[in-house]
Amino acid sequence: MAKPVVSKDIQGKLILLGTGTSVGVPSIGCGCDVCTSTDPRNNRTRCSVVLGLEQGNLLIDTGPDLRHQLLREGIGLIHSVLYTHEHADHIFGMDDLRLFQFYLGHSVPIYCEPRVEQRLRQSFDYAFTSREQTHRGAIPQLQMNEISTEPFDVLGTRVIPIRLQHGPRFQVLGFRIGNVAYCTDTNEIPESSLPLLEGLDVLILDALRLKPHATHFALDEAIAMAQKIGAKRTLFTHISHDLDHAHTNAGLPESMELAFDGMQFPLT
Repeated sequence: MAKPVVSKDIQGKLILLGTGTSVGVPSIGCGCDVCTSTDPRNNRTRCSVVLGLEQGNLLIDTGPDLRHQLLREGIGLIHSVLYTHEHADHIFGMDDLRLFQFYLGHSVPIYCEPRVEQRLRQSFDYAFTSREQTHRGAIPQLQMNEISTEPFDVLGTRVIPIRLQHGPRFQVLGFRIGNVAYCTDTNEIPESSLPLLEGLDVLILDALRLKPHATHFALDEAIAMAQKIGAKRTLFTHISHDLDHAHTNAGLPESMELAFDGMQFPLT
C-alpha cells in the first residue's frame, strides 16, 4: 500500500525550483558582490522546474539540489519526470526519486531521449542492475519512456518537445506545455523550432551572463531571442553570478525579468 504523503497542492502552477548555472550561486570560494549578496533572489540552485498538472506533479530535470528544492517548496510528491538533457547539473539528483515509488505505489515514470537514458544507466548503474536488492527502497524504481521531438502526453497533458542547440555540437530539448515554454541550456533556437514557440504567455529562457558563451545565451542574445519570439512574459534562467537580480532587472525591457528560486506563476 502506498504511504501517505504531505505535499503542497500546486495544481495549475509552475514553480522554478532552481535558476542557477551548473556551479550554482553563490559559487564555491567566490567573494563577488552577487555571491556575497543578502538578496535571497541571488541564491540560485541548479536548474529545474515543477508543474502541477491535471493528474499530478511533473518535474523537469533532477539536479544535484533536488532534495533541498523540494523540501524548500513543500513538494512531497513527484508523479513523473522529464529530462532536457544529460549534463551533470540536470541529472545528478536522480537518486532523490527513490522515495516516490513508495508514495505512488509503482515505479516513477521517466521521459527522456535515448542518449539521456544511456547516461543515466552509466551514472546510476546500480538503479538498473538485475541483481536482487538487499531491501525495498535501496535503489530508485524507474519506468523508462523514450521520447523524441514528437508531442506526447504526460499526466493528462500534452507536452511538445522543442529542439534546441546547446553549443555547436550538442542538442537538448525544451518543452512547451499549454502556453508556457521552458528552454534552458541553449544558445541557438533553430528556425524550425520557432513556430512551436508562437503565442506564448510565458517563455523561460537561458541567459547565463553578460559576456558571450560557447553553449549558453548571453543576456543581450537572450533578450534579442525573446523579442523575436514575442511571448507576453519572459523569465530568464540558468543565471551565473555575473547578474545581480535587482540591478539586472532594472535594465531589462518591459515584460522581461530574471527568474529566481521559488518563483511561481499560474499555468495557462
